[in-house]
Amino acid sequence: MKIKQGDTILIIAGNDRGRTAKVLNVSPKSERIQAEGINIQKKHHKPRKEGEKGQIVEKPGFISMSNVKLVCPKCNKPTRVGYKTTMGKKIRICKKCGQGI
Repeated sequence: MKIKQGDTILIIAGNDRGRTAKVLNVSPKSERIQAEGINIQKKHHKPRKEGEKGQIVEKPGFISMSNVKLVCPKCNKPTRVGYKTTMGKKIRICKKCGQGI
């Protein structure tokens, strides 16, 4: 996976295009991610106990990995991700500045 939990991303397609957000959750099997404040969905909850009120809960939904780009923490630009092996470890690198992410 090129994008991991805690990364900063830029949305490049959809209703939230142009916004940046922090990744909350990654689903590698379905290649979808959940980001803070992006693709907000509303869920209606019925009251379960007597005297309790029903409510509408908002939560971020999943979006496709192809609709986002990683923002490099070093150069603060949206970039593609590459890999490099150093001392037997595989690290992600920024394709624009060449620094490790």
